[in-house]
Amino acid sequence: MASLPNVREVRMFGGLSFMVDARLSVSASIDGNLLVRIAPADYDELCQRGGKPAYMGKGRPMGPGWLTVPFEHLQDDGELAYWINVGIDSRDA
Repeated sequence: MASLPNVREVRMFGGLSFMVDARLSVSASIDGNLLVRIAPADYDELCQRGGKPAYMGKGRPMGPGWLTVPFEHLQDDGELAYWINVGIDSRDA
């Protein structure tokens, strides 16, 4: 992400979030999961790839524009890069 213009780190959602062009793209949580902004049209496809519905607190779903990617799915550098790019690309959706 360092090669992108207009990237900013912000503490939120209990972790470290990355804003690209003033829009949240991904947020790394303290437990190792990754909150990812997505294009809502890609929700079902990305759930099949390992994303899970994102919640803001107990019983408060964030909706089809967000997924949580569990830590276990992020152990491979290529998979982590894939999900970060999903978050970055969501600003175009």
